[in-house]
Amino acid sequence: MPFEFKLTRRVEFAETDMAGIVHFANFYRMMEMTEHAFFRSLGFSIHGHDPVSTTGWPRVSARCDFRAPLRFEDEVEIHLLVAEVRTRSIRYVFVFRKVADGTEVARGEVVAVCASVEKATGKLSAVPIPEAVRAAIQPAPPALLA
Repeated sequence: MPFEFKLTRRVEFAETDMAGIVHFANFYRMMEMTEHAFFRSLGFSIHGHDPVSTTGWPRVSARCDFRAPLRFEDEVEIHLLVAEVRTRSIRYVFVFRKVADGTEVARGEVVAVCASVEKATGKLSAVPIPEAVRAAIQPAPPALLA
């Protein structure tokens, strides 16, 4: 069962600030983009619909520590690791490395809760992770998370 996923991409000019480095907010976008690609790689969507409700994964916690600059046209590998799977939530660790030399430029963490929004009322509620999703993933070995 998968506990990790890697996505490699090139930094776009629009992602940089006036100093020419990736604006901090874009690391959060890259974490989310990698999470979505991870779900797709398993045959799932991060956003589900049925006649009664919409299911999604809102964030309840997100953080990122920055260690080195990432610049326009740098290639970056974003390594997603499943750190924890609970009844209604998943905690991910993300490690960002420059492809050219392997430098770790950032490390982030996101906790996402499986939630359902009732279409009729708009009520948002945490729900158990669908069994198919739970069966497809597992937490990474602790040594990988260090």
